[in-house]
Amino acid sequence: MLIKVNGEARSVEPDTLSAVLDALGYGEAIVATALNGEFVPVEARTETRLRDGDRLEILAPMQGG
Repeated sequence: MLIKVNGEARSVEPDTLSAVLDALGYGEAIVATALNGEFVPVEARTETRLRDGDRLEILAPMQGG
């Protein structure tokens, strides 16, 4: 399926947000996620299904001040 990840078109096989994060190398990383502009909490990622054309934003926390 083809989705946009942080604005870049990506082809992915898995269909859950959790599995896509693993496939993209985010595995155990602490990140925030939004699917089609809606925040997805960590505990909802295994049940959140992605579809062709979805927009996924992955944000890592920044350090400093």
